[in-house]
Amino acid sequence: MSDDGAPRAERSRDDADAPTERSARRLPRVRLALVGIAGLLVLASPLWLPLLARRMAFFHVHRVEIVGTHYVSASDILARLHVDTLSSVWDPTKPLVARVERHPAVQKAIIHRKLPGTLVVEITETVPVALVAAPGGFRVYDARGVALPIDPASVTVDAPVLMQRDTALLRLLGAMRIQMPTLYARVSTLRRAGRDELILQLEKEPVRAMQDVTLERLADLEPVEADLNRKQLRVSEIDLRYRDQVIARVQ
Repeated sequence: MSDDGAPRAERSRDDADAPTERSARRLPRVRLALVGIAGLLVLASPLWLPLLARRMAFFHVHRVEIVGTHYVSASDILARLHVDTLSSVWDPTKPLVARVERHPAVQKAIIHRKLPGTLVVEITETVPVALVAAPGGFRVYDARGVALPIDPASVTVDAPVLMQRDTALLRLLGAMRIQMPTLYARVSTLRRAGRDELILQLEKEPVRAMQDVTLERLADLEPVEADLNRKQLRVSEIDLRYRDQVIARVQ
């Protein structure tokens, strides 16, 4: 080994090993950075993926499914959506929901995506509570006293009949439909008698009550009717006008 060659050879090995060691130390950092970038892309995918997918013909709307309708026609909902085959299922759904919910007979709308090209529209309808006599037939009303765009000649509406629009009676029927559905289903007509009385016509007998009758007071009918049926008595009228009393007028 020469005096001037050996040191040079030793320095050459040191110089060759140093970059390798530095590269080895940098490698985990590079991997960590790549993992971090990939994680950010995954977390941000709800933002950029729909924007990218909206440009793809694969996700254009080819079908619209409308569920939950009985009184509202599917064609009416479809017309309000105003989507075509150039629309994408990844387009924002809030404007579509707003258009549908402007329909007076729609209480709530929810829109789901069924990939690749279907929108599913779930409808919660505003339920009618009464048929109100009108020139040429009947109009359908909800518990708010709003006339609904429902034609009872083309779709069955099973609801009590009022002789005229009366918001107080409509609210009463609406509360009955929710809290006392069995009794509500038995009411065929509801009308005012005089200034402060009501008559609910049930399938077997009329029920006379004050105009401010409560659901709790109407609940008194059930045990009385059960007792009358047990005794096989027929009545011409049940009277709820008197406090803490239920009067059954027997035929």
